[in-house]
Amino acid sequence: MYKKLTLLAAVWTFCLIVLGAYVRLSDAGLGCPDWPGCYGKVTPHHAIDEISAAHAEQPYGPVSLTKAWKEMVHRYFASTLGFLILVITVLAVRHRQKLRQSPALSVATFFVVCFQGALGAWTVTMLLKPAIVTSHLIGGMTLLAMLVWLSLRQYDWALIKQDVPNLRLQAFFGLMILACQIVLGGWVSTNYAALACVDFPTCQGSMVPTMDFADAFHVLRELGQTPDGDMLTMANLTAIHWLHRVGALVTFCYLAWLSWRLYRRQVLRGLACAIAVALCVQVGLGIANVVLHLPLLVAALHNAGAAFLLVLLVCLNFRLAHRPRVLSVKSEVASATRLSVGDTATSAR
Repeated sequence: MYKKLTLLAAVWTFCLIVLGAYVRLSDAGLGCPDWPGCYGKVTPHHAIDEISAAHAEQPYGPVSLTKAWKEMVHRYFASTLGFLILVITVLAVRHRQKLRQSPALSVATFFVVCFQGALGAWTVTMLLKPAIVTSHLIGGMTLLAMLVWLSLRQYDWALIKQDVPNLRLQAFFGLMILACQIVLGGWVSTNYAALACVDFPTCQGSMVPTMDFADAFHVLRELGQTPDGDMLTMANLTAIHWLHRVGALVTFCYLAWLSWRLYRRQVLRGLACAIAVALCVQVGLGIANVVLHLPLLVAALHNAGAAFLLVLLVCLNFRLAHRPRVLSVKSEVASATRLSVGDTATSAR
């Protein structure tokens, strides 16, 4: 049961990340401008009068019945995940002896999901402030990584016969590069800078366009504004978009090299192929977002691709981290065999 719940929570988190991206990209993040309900009601259906009044006042504003349902479905999914992680944490603490695992990771995951819920509330109440929305994305990805790791712990990797190469440092470095690129991608999305460059591989007809980094990456500011309250310029948005492209190039080169290194080892060949294919698809989706002017489906799939790459890199790091355990189990088996042979010889004498 515990194994199934951890796997379910990891899959649920992945779906929740994609759903959250869809809600944000369809401009439904303020579909219900309060939290946790919708105008104080449990469902948008119960708040239809308030939603209709807000929509009549601003027909092209952030509030509509369709957007309210998108936002609330996302909240229902998030609440379900929180309850699921609570159950996992209780089971991990109560049955830690039977599971033969420390409940520390499960407890930490519970605190992370609680903080993630707070970030979700602040996202609405602080009117989509870029720092909060980006932090919300980071929290979702962190939660996904923790749950994937927790789920992988439930499988008996000690029974695997093959040894794995000592590439732990390279794999960890790849995970950190991917994490930084995800943060850059979140900053592009939350600042609506995805269409600052609508050509590829150039940006505004140049490999190095006119950019202004001064206010582009300032954290404490409102959406679309500089810290002084002025509007962000196109040069600011271009700087955000261009740096994400540079990060994509670095990420692609490093992960492609890492996949090649892994492919040379038979035991990790399948994982290497999965990383390489996912990486190429993710780059293709990123280019399609620019060339096709950010279609909703492609943009949502681009977020899903980032989450899937994260899952693969977490699996790789987990597999390499358990190399000492595999070796120690082999040593224990060999020692037990030698002792058994010794006992048999003594009895024979």
